[in-house]
Amino acid sequence: MNGMGARMLFGGALSATMPQSARDISELREIPDNQEVFAHSSTDQSFIVELLEYQGHVADSDAARYHFEDVAGSNEAAAHGASEVRAVELIPKDLLAMTECSSAWLLTGTQQVSKFNEEARNTVNIHLGLFRLPQFATDILVTFNDPIIISTLSSSAGVAAPGAVAPWTMQDFQQLLRSLKILDAGVFG
Repeated sequence: MNGMGARMLFGGALSATMPQSARDISELREIPDNQEVFAHSSTDQSFIVELLEYQGHVADSDAARYHFEDVAGSNEAAAHGASEVRAVELIPKDLLAMTECSSAWLLTGTQQVSKFNEEARNTVNIHLGLFRLPQFATDILVTFNDPIIISTLSSSAGVAAPGAVAPWTMQDFQQLLRSLKILDAGVFG
């Protein structure tokens, strides 16, 4: 298991435990205000925490799939059956630090994603945690992008180096989901 530590998110409004190897991408490039993006230093894995508008017209049990399809659309994975939902499960609230959510869901799926409009398509396991907060008109989406097959044509091929940090695991992601908590609800203002 990777060394873990608490991270402040959205200027301290939320916090979560994540691997110390997680690099805050906002230090490298512009990130939308409603997102926090963390990348692994030596794999193409990433964690994304997003504050999204609560989708009141979508039933709780369908909401994770709704957001997954939205992500697939932005990854242009929606075409040609390039995205697939494998499982959606309810996360028991007694496992979560975020007691404010009305429900929490874990979706597992795959998407075929190409980076920077490359021809090469990489298969990415997408693990998506969804926290529903109707009282704050917010859905919090936490995504773990875990590429499984990096096409040899991709710019990401062969990036891992000797002495590289161990890849993140599903346990790391579950720890992130369980530890996510709200410190200042004003962020949903």
